[in-house]
Amino acid sequence: MFDLTPFRRRKELAETLFNHDFLKEFFTGDLFNELGMSIRADIKEKDHEYIVEAELPGVSKEEIVVEFKEDVLTISAEKQKEVDEEKENYVRRERRRGKLSRSFYVPNINKEGISADYKDGVLKIFLPKVKDNSSDAYRIEIK
Repeated sequence: MFDLTPFRRRKELAETLFNHDFLKEFFTGDLFNELGMSIRADIKEKDHEYIVEAELPGVSKEEIVVEFKEDVLTISAEKQKEVDEEKENYVRRERRRGKLSRSFYVPNINKEGISADYKDGVLKIFLPKVKDNSSDAYRIEIK
């Protein structure tokens, strides 16, 4: 007996299943992310700075760490564990606790001028650019 799924649809189902990149998810950490989410971010470039806007819903300001080291901006958050009530009869628990982190390579930044603010689950980081010295060319006298 033949399967009643049309061949074209069967091909689409197979592509959906087999084109999923589990290996990529494993190495990028999204497959086993402890919080069940990743840090989603937008990066805007302006004339004198970069602006990073990262979503961290449900995370308090005190649970966020922002570091800049060797041209790498790292945003980390650790959702603190709450006391679990063993007496509660949960049918399903989807809220998780744990760590997540995201890093970006951002060269030519004035690290002393970096600032950040956090409001309504969105972390906004301002990364001022170092003045570009490449346009300040000068002629070298040959002796």
